[in-house]
Amino acid sequence: MAHTEFDVIVIGAGAVGENVADRAVQGGLRTAIVEAELVGGECSYWACMPSKALLRSAAALRAARAVDGAKQAVTGELDVTGVLRRRDAMTHDWDDSSQADWVADAGIELIRGHARFTGERTVTVTDADGVEQTLVARHAVAVCTGSAALLPDIPGLAEIEPWTSRDATSASEIPPSLVVLGGGVVGAEMATAYAGFGTEVTVIARSTLLSGAEPFAGDMVAEALTARGVTVRTGTEVTAARRTDDGAVLELSDGSRVEAARVLVATGRVPRTGDLGLESIGLEPDTWLTTDDTLRVNGVDWLYAVGDVNHRALLTHQGKYQARAAGDAMVARASGAAVDDEPWGTHVATADHAAVPQVTFTDPEVASVGFTAEAARKAGIAVRAIDYDLAWVAGSATHSDDYRGTARAVIDTDRGVLVGATFVGADVAELLHAATIAIVGEVPLERLWHAVPAYPTISEVWLRFLEEYGRPASP
Repeated sequence: MAHTEFDVIVIGAGAVGENVADRAVQGGLRTAIVEAELVGGECSYWACMPSKALLRSAAALRAARAVDGAKQAVTGELDVTGVLRRRDAMTHDWDDSSQADWVADAGIELIRGHARFTGERTVTVTDADGVEQTLVARHAVAVCTGSAALLPDIPGLAEIEPWTSRDATSASEIPPSLVVLGGGVVGAEMATAYAGFGTEVTVIARSTLLSGAEPFAGDMVAEALTARGVTVRTGTEVTAARRTDDGAVLELSDGSRVEAARVLVATGRVPRTGDLGLESIGLEPDTWLTTDDTLRVNGVDWLYAVGDVNHRALLTHQGKYQARAAGDAMVARASGAAVDDEPWGTHVATADHAAVPQVTFTDPEVASVGFTAEAARKAGIAVRAIDYDLAWVAGSATHSDDYRGTARAVIDTDRGVLVGATFVGADVAELLHAATIAIVGEVPLERLWHAVPAYPTISEVWLRFLEEYGRPASP
């Protein structure tokens, strides 16, 4: 079997792998990227893009109906066929030709097939016809295989053939009823989307909705879902499942049961490392690959793990951020240049620790970055949390006739800087980057007084945060 040498081999051509490979090529390294499915990966075809396409049409309709003068022009209901048509266009009907063309134009060699490690810096790829080829990396291999849906060990669950997030975002028909297991981001977003289609939706969450966010965020999303006819059941879980002629029946821990045509499992993620041959390089399959801040796998100086697979921050944008650091670190190490691995340096993903931004595209949206108040206190930070009703700023009044929202700033009182922020309300996603910049830049509050929000915008909440906190006295 012939061996082909590259400077860098990237396993997984999703958004993360593409960025690793692109940075390596831009640094002068000959790079191959291996993909077993579609170039563009989970985000392009089964996650970020199709899910937001499914959510957007109903959100736009609700926004129009919340403004006098516009609501009178809304004479029809949501066209679900049109929503699915737009989703299909967004995913290019699951055709990756355009993304494969981008890879080629970027100077990256695309190799289609399933990759397995067969030795140090050595990867064997098996294509769809069973033909094998072996690739050898002179400098580095990056694992960018992402994560998959976790199917909990519930008696009978496998037999009812539940949906995962992939099925929910690629569905060609809308079920009359849907039970969503899990109250996290995927569960909350898909409950919002399918309720918008007219599906009878039930959400079953072991704890609360969006349990990792500020408590008011989950409460407001649950309230909005309930108002749209969704049944939200928290503090309970499924103990057994069985198939019926019309779908499935789920037995719950509180002794009740619920029936639905379809069941969506959104209870977490597992790493896609089970069939990579990790055992051949001394690592354990089916585990997350832990790394240092340059994304190099602990104990293996030529191996990198980037994106979901390292379990640092399971978000596409954060994975792409990691990819830029990892790709540039590979280039530096290959050329013998210095690696800038100090916090906030060129070759590290420092933001993964306490400056991760995230938007949950429910209605209302939930946008957050950094610490929640509780998490900051647990980390030993002296904080003050400032809450503000977004309906009280002028921008929200012009945005909607019945705007509802809440914002929280989490301030480190010892250093006088923002360490966390959460916004809940319509279109608050666009408020988030300002908070991210303030946290990453550790901008002193006294300087933020000079960052004047335009009037009338919802961003005026920044001024309200500062006024609530109080301006420092002049020396």
